[in-house]
Amino acid sequence: MSQRISPFIKDPEQRLPFLQNVHREASAAKLPPELVLALIQIESGFDRFAVSSAGAQGLMQVMPFWKNEIGRPDDNLSLVSTNLRYGCQILQFYLQRERGNYHRALARYNGSLGKSWYPERVFKAWRKRWYNGELSYTPVNSTP
Repeated sequence: MSQRISPFIKDPEQRLPFLQNVHREASAAKLPPELVLALIQIESGFDRFAVSSAGAQGLMQVMPFWKNEIGRPDDNLSLVSTNLRYGCQILQFYLQRERGNYHRALARYNGSLGKSWYPERVFKAWRKRWYNGELSYTPVNSTP
């Protein structure tokens, strides 16, 4: 994945630690790391300091209210590991809620449930740059 991420992270010394971080947090949340990379590409273009007009922050564009829901009020959402942990946990929450339906879970993540534009953008990025096999879903509470 180092070559695939090079247009977004120019410094080769930063790529491997970043990819390891994504893999760790995605795996902990039972998510495909490739899908997380596609979501980051669409949400922030790999800018850890990105802030949306709605106030979402960081790589995975996490809304600050989540700090009170799943973290601590003083968590810094511009820290890569913190943002990845939050974003992956949030996506897994929505994936469970939608019984493994990635399309609906991604729409919930973006706040666009009922519309297909956002999930299609993520899937397009995944197919074009990050594809590494079909997406499958194993519920968090079950064993593979």
